[in-house]
Amino acid sequence: MDAMDRLAQVEARFLEVEAMLQDPVVARDRARFAKLGREHSELTEVVRVYRERCALAEQLAAATAMGEDSDHEIREMASEEARSLRRQIEALDEELKRRLVPKDPLDARNTLLELRAGTGGEEAALFVGDLLRMYTRYAERRGWKLDTMTLSQSGTHGIKEVVVLVEGSDAFGRLRYEGGVHRVQRVPETEAQGRIHTSAVTVAVMPEAEEVDVKVEDKDLRVDVFRSSGPGGQSVNTTDSAVRLTHIPSGLVVTCQDEKSQHKNKAKAMKVMMSRLFEQEEAKRRAEEAATRKSMVGSGDRSERIRTYNFPQGRVTDHRVGVTLYALDRFIDGDMDEIIDALVAAARAEALEGGEGE
Repeated sequence: MDAMDRLAQVEARFLEVEAMLQDPVVARDRARFAKLGREHSELTEVVRVYRERCALAEQLAAATAMGEDSDHEIREMASEEARSLRRQIEALDEELKRRLVPKDPLDARNTLLELRAGTGGEEAALFVGDLLRMYTRYAERRGWKLDTMTLSQSGTHGIKEVVVLVEGSDAFGRLRYEGGVHRVQRVPETEAQGRIHTSAVTVAVMPEAEEVDVKVEDKDLRVDVFRSSGPGGQSVNTTDSAVRLTHIPSGLVVTCQDEKSQHKNKAKAMKVMMSRLFEQEEAKRRAEEAATRKSMVGSGDRSERIRTYNFPQGRVTDHRVGVTLYALDRFIDGDMDEIIDALVAAARAEALEGGEGE
C-alpha cells in the first residue's frame, strides 16, 4: 500500500470517528467518547494537510494541461505555476510522511512523575526539590496542571521521594523521555572546602492509567491506615488519615498521607498504584517489541544515566541526543523545550527509519 492509499484510509477513519462522536449512544460512554475524541484530534491535522495536498494536485493537473496550450505565454505561465505547485506538494509530502508515523496513543495522556533521591545523601534529596520545581515551572509554561500525589521529606529542605500528576495536552508525550538517572554536579552549601559533589536522582515517568487499563481485585489489595507524620517522625494529624496500599500479587506499595481526608489519600494512592501496574504491563510490551532493535532515546530504564546538570560550568547535557546547553539556570527554571524537542525529534526520526525498513 502506497502513502496516498494510506492517507485515503486515514481520511475515511477520520470521517468514521467524526460520525461516532455525534452518536448519542457513544456520547453516553465517557471512556469511549474520550478515546474517540483523542483519536479525532490526532487525525485532524493529517487530514487537513492531506486535503490541501489533494487540492494542489488538482491545480497541478490543470497547470500541466495548460502547458500544452498553443499560446507561448500561457505555456510559460503554466510551466512556472507547475514548478511552484510541485515544490509545495513536495513540502506537504514531507510533512505527511512525518505525520504518518504511528503516534503512541499514550502520548495524549496525563502523566505521573516519580522523583527519588539516589546516591548523594542529603544533596540528592535537595536536588529532588530542584527537579520538582523545574517540572512545575515547565508545566506552568505549557498550561498544564500539577498535583502532588505523595511526598516524603528528608531533613528540613530535602525530599526523599515525590510523585506528581501532570494533567494537560500531550503531557506524557512531552515528558516520557525524562525517565532515567539525572546526575547533578555542584558544591553543596554544607561543603566548607568548595569541593564539587556528584549526586543522582532517579525519575520514573508513567502514563496515567484509565479504568479500562487495569483491573485491581479487592482480594489482591491490602489497605492499612495510620496517622500522618511529618519530617523527623512528628505527628501532624490526630486521626488515621494516612493510607498504605499493598498490591499483594506484585508487591507494589503506595503510601499517601498528604491529604487530611483518608478517602482522598486512598483515592490518590489508588491512582498511583494503577499507573504503576499499567506501566509494568507497558514495559513488558515495549521490551517484547524492542527485542530486535534498541530505541535510540532509551526505554527510561532507571539504571540509564540520561542527563547531567553541571552547576560550576552552568551547563546541562543530555547524553542520549548529545545536546549540551550552557544555559543551566534557564533550563532548571523550566525552559526545557530545546532538549525535549530534540528527544521527540530523535524518536520520530528513528520511527520513520524503522518504518522505511519494513
